[in-house]
Amino acid sequence: MGELDVNSTPEYKKYQSYHLNVDPDQDDKATEIKICHFSRPHMRAFHCSWWSFFIAFFIWFAIAPLLSEIKETLDLSKQQIWTSSIAGVGGTIFMRFVLGPACDKYGPRILFTVILCFASIPTALTGLVSSAAGLAVLRLFIGFAGGTFVMCQYWTSRMFTKDVVGTANALVGGWGNLGGGVTQLVMGSVLFPLFKTGMSAEMAWRTVSVVPAIVAFSTGVAVWFISDDAPKGNYTDLKKHGNMPEVSAAASFRSGALNFNTWFLFVQYACCFGVELTMNNAAA
Repeated sequence: MGELDVNSTPEYKKYQSYHLNVDPDQDDKATEIKICHFSRPHMRAFHCSWWSFFIAFFIWFAIAPLLSEIKETLDLSKQQIWTSSIAGVGGTIFMRFVLGPACDKYGPRILFTVILCFASIPTALTGLVSSAAGLAVLRLFIGFAGGTFVMCQYWTSRMFTKDVVGTANALVGGWGNLGGGVTQLVMGSVLFPLFKTGMSAEMAWRTVSVVPAIVAFSTGVAVWFISDDAPKGNYTDLKKHGNMPEVSAAASFRSGALNFNTWFLFVQYACCFGVELTMNNAAA
């Protein structure tokens, strides 16, 4: 009988058992998806991922149904409105370059919290806009919320094995994307008319965005407390116990940028997502 190594330290795991079947050879990633389960860490991350992404897209395009009212109040031209839409997309593009390497280093949970809480602030301040420049700057910062697509896909890739990760990514990405369309209905057909029953149209558009801002901020805070970065725990704990090496964000970015497959996907995604952004901004 072999001698027991009393000096060996067991591998750190936040959870000693899971509610889903997992593959120990793939860092305890789940081999199945149970939609109606909300157990930690796998399915909790799944649902937090799509819901956070949904809310991020909701606030990103929450202003779109209000643009006709804003245009009239501030006496803006059509070109100035489209310039603000371009600024909103520009904020997203910048953040997606940043958030990929940041996910490798810090994990998706904290980044969802930071982005949702940050983007909720300019969303709540929509009513203070008084010029075309102010509208463009406001939408630039709200556009940071669009970068959450990175965390959405990264999180499920971290939680599910290669056999089911495609399905997981498609579900969270698809459900999350609905936020951009649902906000057209909720903001334009429900909340704005409701607010307008008790105040002027101008006061209604200046105050209605506070509602999605509160939801986004609350979601960001909740995600921090009720979810996990990876099956075995949060990145900070995994690094502290020596289960995960430190990652250089710059090295991660460089590795992705030098992979030619990245650029094939870049072109394909630019074509399809570009149409989606144009339609979401023009739908109002």
